[in-house]
Amino acid sequence: MDRITAARVFISIAERGSMIAAAEALDMSRAMVTRYLAEMEAWAGARLLHRSTRRLSLTDAGELTLARCRRMLEVADDMAVAAGADADTPQGLLRITCSQALAQAQLLGAVGEYLQRYPRTSVDLQMSNRAVNLIEERIDLALRVTNTLEPNLIARQLGVCDSVVCAAPSYLAQHGTPQLPQDLASHNCLTYTYFGKSLWQFSDAGGAALSVPVSGNLSANEDFILLTAVEQGAGIALQPRYSAAPLIGQGKLVALLPGYTPLSMGIYGIYTSRQHMSPALRAMLDLLLTRFESEQRRGLS
Repeated sequence: MDRITAARVFISIAERGSMIAAAEALDMSRAMVTRYLAEMEAWAGARLLHRSTRRLSLTDAGELTLARCRRMLEVADDMAVAAGADADTPQGLLRITCSQALAQAQLLGAVGEYLQRYPRTSVDLQMSNRAVNLIEERIDLALRVTNTLEPNLIARQLGVCDSVVCAAPSYLAQHGTPQLPQDLASHNCLTYTYFGKSLWQFSDAGGAALSVPVSGNLSANEDFILLTAVEQGAGIALQPRYSAAPLIGQGKLVALLPGYTPLSMGIYGIYTSRQHMSPALRAMLDLLLTRFESEQRRGLS
């Protein structure tokens, strides 16, 4: 964990007497403030705050730690000034996590452009679908496709993920083609472990919403697994358009239910703090936003 940031968080808590007030002042989630405080107490080896229903106050160890944190930040700020013009130049390692499907379809091209544009940076890309703890795993940026962000997360919406219901011609020849969303209930629908919940949501041409319960003999936590199974004729799947579009264009998959639009999801960049965002992270977010906006205009997302 970043001890400089932990020191800033602890000073803010001490000065404001509240973790909520510190979170607002630092533009940081309350959960992150709590974790930084826990790290600072672990580092100091002592309880630093008396907690009451009205206000937090410093213990004797907290008073001593506060003074040390202020001295440490003075040194840190002096180093930042010494950095001069390079302080705003994207540089250093950026650790990013996202799903394999999103990385293959959207992120790899952005990373290549980013590294060419900012030669003093490097990227460590972690493939994972689980919601990681950014601080504990030292992740700078997590990309997620979701409509249910936790309220304590700091996130920037980068784009919109449109979806398509699709199947292979071989499956449709054997089982028939659904004409209405309700027809999906009688088909083998392959679902995404986290998103599916056995309920696919659509809107019709008039904008009316409807939900259809589906089931099947395969679920997975990665889009590319379901996409491969669908291509092999295993069933019907609801896939991100950016993953399915190439196979649909090649005739290997067929887009179904043209009169109905699956529920779109947001593509978010999640990070720990706006106030202490590094130039490298800011540059990556700006680049991703530009690329997603461009693809949205071309109808690829």
